[in-house]
Amino acid sequence: MSKVKAGGSSKNVHDSPGQRLGVKRYGGQKVRTGEVIVRQVGQTKTPGSGTFISRNFTIHAAKDGVVAFRKIRVKRFTGKTVPRTQVVVK
Repeated sequence: MSKVKAGGSSKNVHDSPGQRLGVKRYGGQKVRTGEVIVRQVGQTKTPGSGTFISRNFTIHAAKDGVVAFRKIRVKRFTGKTVPRTQVVVK
């Protein structure tokens, strides 16, 4: 017989910090060139005029101005249209 109890394996011990995603500048706020407007995983929000998107899908301001958000419909490869939010700097 064993003199020691069986030691169970712990599973849920790894913890990683949050990625700090989300909208950083809201509609009506002023932005300068290069500022981060939205940090996202995948393209949930699309860049409009006055903005550009980087490799990790972060949307930046391409010029100085005021941020605005508007709803658009984007056509997919299958022909289905899906709603998206477009980020614009005016």
